[in-house]
Parts: sequence; structure tokens; C-alpha cells
Amino acid sequence: MSDRGSSIVHARMGERDRSWWGPGDMYTCLVSGEESGGTMFALDCLCGVGGGPPVHRHLAEDELFSITAGAITFTAGELKLELTAGESIYVPRGTPHAYTNNGPEQARMVAVYTPAGMEGWFREVYAEVVDPAGPPPPVTEEMLRAMHEAGPRYNIDWLE
Repeated sequence: MSDRGSSIVHARMGERDRSWWGPGDMYTCLVSGEESGGTMFALDCLCGVGGGPPVHRHLAEDELFSITAGAITFTAGELKLELTAGESIYVPRGTPHAYTNNGPEQARMVAVYTPAGMEGWFREVYAEVVDPAGPPPPVTEEMLRAMHEAGPRYNIDWLE
């Protein structure tokens, strides 16, 4: 790990080399582990209609999700909540969780992982965004297989 606070980080949504297409979503790295000295990894998540990952749990990171636009349905442990702009949910490591945008339009949230490390999984598994104005690619068996195969390398346990 490098020194905490060693540099100021400025990121733009959809920025090349910092943005990836996920299952119906566009993820943009706001702060990487390298930039935060390993303390955190933060993403802007533009969640398309129907977007979101299957049920999983992180074995090494806690997560905070904060909705900034629209509504996203979260399942975390035994809870099922519809979160809207201005609401947040903290998910401790080891807790099974998933989220889906069930609304009629895109939603947006910020996701923060502590400590850092998950950014390697995003880089390995998802396609880099070349045109942020374009639609996300379809969810394919190949994408789901890559998500599951990379999981153990990044302490992710896929439950679906």
C-alpha cells in the first residue's frame, strides 16, 4: 500500500480506462485502490433498466451504496428494499446481496468498497466502455461465466 492521501483524484463519468460495461450497467471508477493507498475503491454506477448483478457476497470488502438518481431494489441478507435518491445501504462483508433497477428509466448510485481490491475484478471481467453514450452490451453466458470464474480470485462468492 502507498501512503494515504498521496494524490488528489479527478474522474469523469464514462472516462476511458476507468469505465466498464457490466450486466446492464456502466461502472466508472471514481477512486481506485492504487489512488487511495488501498483504503477504498469507489464507483459511479449507471444502472440500466433490468441491470444489476446476481446474488453474491464479498468475503474481503464491506460495501456502501448511495442512490443518487432513480430507484434500485436491493436484497441484502433477509431484507428487500426499494431505495430511491438520497437513500443508502451498507452491506457488511459476507452478506449475500444483489440489486436490480426495476424502474422505467436509468438509475444511478455510488458504490464504495473497503478495503480496495475489487477494481481488479471489474477490469478483468467487463468490457471497457468506448462510447459512454452507447447502450450496454447484452448480458451473455460468456459474461456470466467470466464473472463466476474470476470470483474466487477477488474473494467473491456467487450464490446464483
